[in-house]
Amino acid sequence: MLQEKQKQLEYERLVLVHSDDLFRYALWRCRDKSMAEDLVQETCLRAWKSLDKLRDVSSSKAWLMTILRNEHARVYVRYQPDMVSMELDTVALKDTANDTSAEAFALKLALFDLAEEYKEPLLLQVIGGLSCEEIASVCNITKSAAMTRLFRAKQKLREVLRPE
Repeated sequence: MLQEKQKQLEYERLVLVHSDDLFRYALWRCRDKSMAEDLVQETCLRAWKSLDKLRDVSSSKAWLMTILRNEHARVYVRYQPDMVSMELDTVALKDTANDTSAEAFALKLALFDLAEEYKEPLLLQVIGGLSCEEIASVCNITKSAAMTRLFRAKQKLREVLRPE
């Protein structure tokens, strides 16, 4: 009974501490608020079921982000969307609806054009606040690969945002 209570308290602490970051990461991944909420909920459910597999509490954020990433991938395993042709301008303007400054527009376009292999580690660092070790764990790459991708992502953004 006492062990079950400790497990519940540990779980509640993890969810409270990391729920905002999980939601931001989910929202970035799927770009849909209700789907992001579902992803976070499913992540929390899976975390509860496998809480005993968490070896190091200090890596709990990366562990949760990995679960969320896997849950997001599961959504698309069997999903085959209808192909819709859209103009880049339409998509870009839709993504910049909240912030109309020229800087925000340029940044969003630069992020949009960034390859996924560079975009994900960068946003995990910026949005999630993850370390290189944690990013490597979430993306299933080595720490040096994570560091390289972060460097290249920042370098590519600099080239686009400051072409001189």
